[in-house]
Amino acid sequence: MKILMIYPEFPDTFWSFKHALNFVRKKSSSPPLGLLTIASMLPKNWEKRLVDMNIEKLKDKDILWADMVFVSAMTVQRKSSTEVIEKVKALGKPIAAGGPLFTMDPEAFPSVDYLILNEGEITLPLFLSDFEAGKAKRVYETDEFPDIKCSPMPDWSLIKLNKYDSMSVQFTRGCPFACDFCNVTSLLGRKTRLKDTQQFVAEIDALYQLGWRRNIFVVDDNFIGNKRVLKEELLPALIEWRKGKKGCLFITEASINLSDDEELIEMMVKAGFTQVFIGIETPEEASLAECSKSQNRNRDLVSNIHKLQSHGLQVMGGFIVGFDSDNEGTFQRQIDFIQRSGIVTAMVGLLQAPFGTELYQRMLREGRLKAEDYSGDNVDGETNIIPVMDDGKLKAGYRKILDSIYSARGFNDRVITFLKTYKPRRHAVTLEFQEIMALFRSIWTIGIVSKERREYWRLFFWSLFNDISKFPLAITFSIYGYHFRKVNELHVS
Repeated sequence: MKILMIYPEFPDTFWSFKHALNFVRKKSSSPPLGLLTIASMLPKNWEKRLVDMNIEKLKDKDILWADMVFVSAMTVQRKSSTEVIEKVKALGKPIAAGGPLFTMDPEAFPSVDYLILNEGEITLPLFLSDFEAGKAKRVYETDEFPDIKCSPMPDWSLIKLNKYDSMSVQFTRGCPFACDFCNVTSLLGRKTRLKDTQQFVAEIDALYQLGWRRNIFVVDDNFIGNKRVLKEELLPALIEWRKGKKGCLFITEASINLSDDEELIEMMVKAGFTQVFIGIETPEEASLAECSKSQNRNRDLVSNIHKLQSHGLQVMGGFIVGFDSDNEGTFQRQIDFIQRSGIVTAMVGLLQAPFGTELYQRMLREGRLKAEDYSGDNVDGETNIIPVMDDGKLKAGYRKILDSIYSARGFNDRVITFLKTYKPRRHAVTLEFQEIMALFRSIWTIGIVSKERREYWRLFFWSLFNDISKFPLAITFSIYGYHFRKVNELHVS
């Protein structure tokens, strides 16, 4: 069998970092970890190729080469996935599909030949067994959760490493919390399932042996779901692994209660973690209660964020407006909170109800779901919910937030707030030629050509005169700001 694996294209969103990646001549932030893992589970005598449409075009000859096409996608890739399916079917090739998009909404893809849903460690072997026996069914699904200690190492040989800004690995699946708008628990459950420490270290060591020295994104939905294992097993192993090595710093996702555990913070930073994404959502207590975000309630969120920053973790934050209890004052309070927090990478979206979530079920019962397809892009200025607030006021308030926090001045004020608080740990790193060139590209593109050049030079010289060790980070954030403004101008309705 010849198998073509296709990863559909992401739209140009805040999350894509497309305009920022151009400065370091990278095509995509990270490769398709799910497909690379599935590739390792296919029979060894099957020939495999991968086309990641985020770094290269899909050609007819790629599809014609294959006996079967595999597609995996997240919801935000719906438009591109639909186009891929139509193209594959037009060329007469069978197609198998899996991943969150197809698992959450399988009825939307009637032309797919085989739907391999839920987690592939269970459903893919069932499909392969039936396929080899000539009796494959159309749908394979399960309500069980696999032991991910059985998950194989991703097949890194299928990708072009130099096209990506970071690599992706995974240590856990599942999240112990139950935020009503989040589909993680419906997809992966509330029990944290873990790989073996040796298994995880072997994966990152394989990347290191391939010459990888840039960031590694640990894509767990909540990395700190099992703190005991982190403290007693994984983090000590990573600290030991890092000795004598350069680069390979870690990014991950966690809940805000990480800030309650100073020992865990210190161990993570020592192990090479430098950035953590946290779902902050809103400073409004009533809205947090509404969405069952219990872990964020009754705490000083700004102080929690500053604590993480002062210990050496950059906090990236997800924010939401459009809860039923939000009012017209919410928008300014959200702006003020983001600015005080110093969260530079602040992603604000309108509340959406993904398929399978508690919020979706509630909106369905209340007759408040819009007929349009759910885009999965929670920063496109649209929502599949009929809000309590007047729709025009909600969208105007959302636009006000974006225009404020992504304005050159507002953004750089926030960068300076962060840099004053941030106390990074020194890690041995490697500097690539394209990173040096990014400085000169930023000077030209933002500091000379752009209408925001005055703000660029304000941050440039502030960092030089106040803390030159943070100058590279200031330039990186200038490039981030450029990306956010481009997306805001081009795509947010």
